[in-house]
Amino acid sequence: QVQLRESGGGSVETGGSLRLSCITSVNTEALPVDTENHYCMAWFRQVPGKEREGVAAIDSDGRTLYAESVKGRFTISKDTIKNILVLQMDSLKPEDTAMYYCAAELPWYEGACAHKYWGQGIQVTVSS
Repeated sequence: QVQLRESGGGSVETGGSLRLSCITSVNTEALPVDTENHYCMAWFRQVPGKEREGVAAIDSDGRTLYAESVKGRFTISKDTIKNILVLQMDSLKPEDTAMYYCAAELPWYEGACAHKYWGQGIQVTVSS
């Protein structure tokens, strides 16, 4: 019903920038009308052997949330016309190296975000 596909990962040196995108495809025949305008979405990351970590989140009420480790360096936004979730990552550090995943719940109206849908993930590598 909802498909997420990440792009924009890669390798960069410390202090560099990357821009991750998550294209959201919604089967409008299977979901309520106006589903695309009611959402909660987030970026997560995971390093092998460690727990998955929430990086940044955004919802259709305009609220954003960031992990302390990325505040001031990462920016989450949503292009509502193209239906693309973006994570702008600046001042990257080696500890930002991880597989990054896009997650979403659509439609979402209130309460905790269940992150029902997930992308396949994309690798970000920051070298020192």
